[in-house]
Amino acid sequence: MMFKFDKLYRLGAWGAAACMVAICALIALQVTFRLVDALLVLVGLSRLGVSITGVSEMASYLLVGATFLGLAYTFVHHAHIRVTLLISRLPAAIRVWFEVFGLLVAVVISLLLAYGLIGLARESLQYNDVSSGFLSIPLWIPQSVLIVGVGLLALALMEALWIALRIAIRDPASFREVTAIDDNEAH
Repeated sequence: MMFKFDKLYRLGAWGAAACMVAICALIALQVTFRLVDALLVLVGLSRLGVSITGVSEMASYLLVGATFLGLAYTFVHHAHIRVTLLISRLPAAIRVWFEVFGLLVAVVISLLLAYGLIGLARESLQYNDVSSGFLSIPLWIPQSVLIVGVGLLALALMEALWIALRIAIRDPASFREVTAIDDNEAH
């Protein structure tokens, strides 16, 4: 399948990658500060006492961002786990309708999740909710990242549903599942 919004999904993947790099950088910096303190104590000097406040809090928000921003990209590149043990044995003309049904359910769930997250972020913004850690991060910021990630996934699911519906209506016998190997050959 060729997705028209693939560049948008790749942008989400780059955002996920940036979150992962930021996590690595924060943790490496914190470990470096602790290592320098340990070395200073070892040679008889006093500690610097430098640390980054709220590293675990920042890392947890970045991990959630990495997870949700990467959802659409992993879906369109067939990296999500799919259990097709039963439907893979069906004829293509029937299997395509199972695919349509599964995608329809996934679209509905992702849209409901996006709707709920929008309400949650709106409420957090209205009441000025902040995180309970050291940093007091306004909660609408990480919640907005969740909305973007789920929105991208919903868009990718709708696009896949549209493609599957076109195949199901026009030529259901031509349907075949796209695997990660097929996807790599297309690029």
